[in-house]
Amino acid sequence: MLSTLSQLRRLWDILAAIVKLPLAHLQFDTALAPADVGATYRHFTRRHPRYRIIGNKTIGAALLDIGQFASSAQYRDSIGERNWGGFFARRAQARGYQFTRIERNRYVDDIHAINQSMPERQGRPMAAGYQDRVAHYTDRENFRYFGVLDASGKLVAYCELGIYGNFALFSRLLGYRNNDGVMHFMIVEIVSMLIAERSVRYAMYDTWFGASEGLRRFKTILGFKPYRVRYALLGVASLCPAT
Repeated sequence: MLSTLSQLRRLWDILAAIVKLPLAHLQFDTALAPADVGATYRHFTRRHPRYRIIGNKTIGAALLDIGQFASSAQYRDSIGERNWGGFFARRAQARGYQFTRIERNRYVDDIHAINQSMPERQGRPMAAGYQDRVAHYTDRENFRYFGVLDASGKLVAYCELGIYGNFALFSRLLGYRNNDGVMHFMIVEIVSMLIAERSVRYAMYDTWFGASEGLRRFKTILGFKPYRVRYALLGVASLCPAT
């Protein structure tokens, strides 16, 4: 009985939060990479696997509105307090870590070691796709690849960032677990780069309500918030925008 009441309270809290969510309009542009952009659009707008009346990624998308910041310095200031993302990013930099764009084929073994470093993350077992060593990587045309190196030049974290239209999507984002702030550092550097470039309006880090409490806290201290989203597909006349 208590379990049922707890579940009902949680559902009520989620529904109350959904009503208050801000709305973001995200655009997919097929000119960037027709196959990948089209496939991702279909995945984001298909019916949710559990809640069939809504779209898969339309409620509670974890977004950072890059357009609200006049400069990367303003973004860093907004998360600069103690124990927030900017604080941990500064710690990593002070400890000798370096952020860089990477050619993944130079770091095949390092990437595999990172993938194998923990059997589970955020309370979930690592997916099977992370278990095998990839012998050779092929870059996707709408993606950029970044990493963090320690003082010895070893890769300790990496990220695959997809550009899909007016938003950038954090795809794979993995690193060794330590207290140096390398993951915060990498995200802060990527967001700062996107702000400087002015090429996208939003950065997206998967969804909010399905994440663990720890992961939601991680997103919060880096400036991400939950949104309702309406998607549009540009460049394909035969498909209509999804809502």
